[in-house]
Amino acid sequence: MAKHNAANARIKREYFTYLKEAKRRDEASIDAVAKALARFEEANARKDFKTFHRAQAVAFKHKLDKQPAVRTGKPLSRATVNSTLSALRAFFVWLAGQPGYKSRLSYADADYFNLAEKDVRIAKAVRHKAFPTLEQVHHVIAAIPAGSAIELRNRALVAFALLTGARDGALASFRLKHVDLVQGCVNQDARDVKTKASKTFSTWFFPVGGDALKIVQDWCYYLRTVLLWGDDDPLFPPTQIGLGENGGFAPVGLRRGECWQGAGPIRDIFRKAFEAAGLPYFNPHSFRDTLVQHGERVCTTIEAFKAWSQNLGHERVMTTLTSYGTVAPHRQAELIRGMGAGIGAAGKVAASIDPSMVAQVMAAMQTLTGDGLG
Repeated sequence: MAKHNAANARIKREYFTYLKEAKRRDEASIDAVAKALARFEEANARKDFKTFHRAQAVAFKHKLDKQPAVRTGKPLSRATVNSTLSALRAFFVWLAGQPGYKSRLSYADADYFNLAEKDVRIAKAVRHKAFPTLEQVHHVIAAIPAGSAIELRNRALVAFALLTGARDGALASFRLKHVDLVQGCVNQDARDVKTKASKTFSTWFFPVGGDALKIVQDWCYYLRTVLLWGDDDPLFPPTQIGLGENGGFAPVGLRRGECWQGAGPIRDIFRKAFEAAGLPYFNPHSFRDTLVQHGERVCTTIEAFKAWSQNLGHERVMTTLTSYGTVAPHRQAELIRGMGAGIGAAGKVAASIDPSMVAQVMAAMQTLTGDGLG
């Protein structure tokens, strides 16, 4: 079996350039497309794309149904299969319009990269995501030791994630200049910070209680006045590796001047912190769900929740509600059962419900419907 097809490689490079420059896709999205194409080529004996026929798409779908996931060994999820087929369909639709391929490929043949409607529904179903409670996060922060510079950094990292809801890529790239302790906010400037979709916005520290704010304040003070670091130094510096007491390589402190190149070390710190606190691991991104749940309980007006949503970097409240606002099943049960106390024998809702709040919700939903989901 051929391991390389030069013609396929050339046209793939053109497609990846098209995705990046014309469609403005990020590297992660392009990597996912490259992985889907590699799967198809391997299953199709790396035949030239010019020989593509609908039968190849059908045969590939059947192979995907039997192909195990590399990490788990279990059958590929419907979501993975659906995203793979969608990427291939988009590629062959684009390919059918390119010189040298127009006369050989049919746009309609690309439609055979599909799933049955019931499988698409399964793939796109919204499922409850596990995330820590606010109390659990405070417990984890309190359990992190603070005897060394590395431990101080780790504790401040988890506290900062709770205060801001910043994604792990942003956490890895913040510098001291991005934090304004006077205003109580962090400037997520996409020129320096790895934000989602390179969006620039400011986040004011969420009112989460506990010691999180003081821990972050003390950490910034430590960096500036004890270590004498400046604005362009990393907020959460990488670990410096050197010779330990036993002569082997070991962590010896913090590395000045450069940020982490990726978010892997951030997630490792979170994993160890949760394990040490006797709790299951939750990644940094799950803190955003924690904050949304907290916001749903403390925000008393639509305007307040809109501000809470913007603080997470969302332009539209519906993004917050649909992506992070799912009510946990146990909480759903509590709310539904609790509503029974507000319904009288005649089946009427109790008069304790504030009519003005209902009006606010209705007005907001009308506005959001007009804005779109985004």
